Amino acid sequence: MLCSCEAPGGISPIFPQPVSPNGQDIYDLYVWISIPAIVIFIGVELALLWVVVKYRRSKQPAGYVPPQVHGSHTLEIAWTIVPLIVVLAIAGYSFYILQKDFQPINNQQMTVTVSGHQFGWDYRYENGIVVHQEGTLAGDVTPFVVPTHTMIKLVFQGTDVIHSWWVPAISGKTDAVPGYDNYSWMKVDKPGVYRGECAELCGAGHSTMQIIVQAMDQKDYDVWVRVQQSGEHG
Repeated sequence: MLCSCEAPGGISPIFPQPVSPNGQDIYDLYVWISIPAIVIFIGVELALLWVVVKYRRSKQPAGYVPPQVHGSHTLEIAWTIVPLIVVLAIAGYSFYILQKDFQPINNQQMTVTVSGHQFGWDYRYENGIVVHQEGTLAGDVTPFVVPTHTMIKLVFQGTDVIHSWWVPAISGKTDAVPGYDNYSWMKVDKPGVYRGECAELCGAGHSTMQIIVQAMDQKDYDVWVRVQQSGEHG
């Protein structure tokens, strides 16, 4: 469930401002689908209200029988073709975004392997650093730290059941599946803390699997790396 972003383990029900190009693509897709859907919904509801008001029984004479219309090739073709075009356009654009943003990349500047388990996440960097995010609702988890303006390849793995890594401001949902690697990427353009959560029901502790990504300028990130490698943290 989506809840207030102020509560541990929760994210805002309002789509956040994207901070990565693939997050922006998902946001654009969301808007591109939502606007015509809202227009169609309002149009259908207005037409329904117009019919209900104009042809309500209290305005018709006693015994009134409305015109009986049986078959209209024009209408039948129109209400078949138009929805088909809309659905195919949505499917085509969605498939394009999925193919664009959820494939392995080869221009990465660093690679992080993200492993989902009941109930938490492990982040393994190429330099040997491992960040553990163990699920909890008592407070914030340890952040997954990344540098800004850096193309990061994400490799997703599951160790027990299927999990789904989701940080709305950064990327779409990507499943972590046992025995199968999934891929995504991120390139965060500004420092900040970005929240997410597991989006796949994975057991009794599913709600505790919060995600926190902390993006830092390269200089601050380098300091963080040195601290982690020196063992001076926590």
